[in-house]
Amino acid sequence: MQIIKDKQIIDDNWSYIADDADLKAGNISVSLARWHQDKAQLLSREGKLGVRIGPADVVDDLAPDLKTIQLIELDFTDFADGRSFSQAWLLRGRHHYSGEIRATGHYMTDQVFYLSRVGVNAFNPEKVEDLPIVLANLNDFTVKYQHSIN
Repeated sequence: MQIIKDKQIIDDNWSYIADDADLKAGNISVSLARWHQDKAQLLSREGKLGVRIGPADVVDDLAPDLKTIQLIELDFTDFADGRSFSQAWLLRGRHHYSGEIRATGHYMTDQVFYLSRVGVNAFNPEKVEDLPIVLANLNDFTVKYQHSIN
């Protein structure tokens, strides 16, 4: 599987582990609930760690742990729900998170430019055929008149 990170198409070396699945080796991401439940076990294993947050999750709950988390996945459950935009901004602007913030789930390709403006630097489209479209949409505008995270 491929994703876009920092405006380049790359191979994805992360796996999302569902709450009821066994942990495995390598770079994994888990839900915020599982992060809180199994934090000690997650921190003791080999590989990088990521946390997937949904629109209703509170970003501030992750603030004390952001130095140990290399990936935050923003799970767009509905393209019309804009809370993930705010979560990205809070991670970068308030909490100064410098790791990867990845959009995943049901976002529209037309939204990627705006997501990048609030701090999202990686995109996992639902269909691999959308990779070139997402990449092109990151350069939709050349003039910016509002302040942003990037």
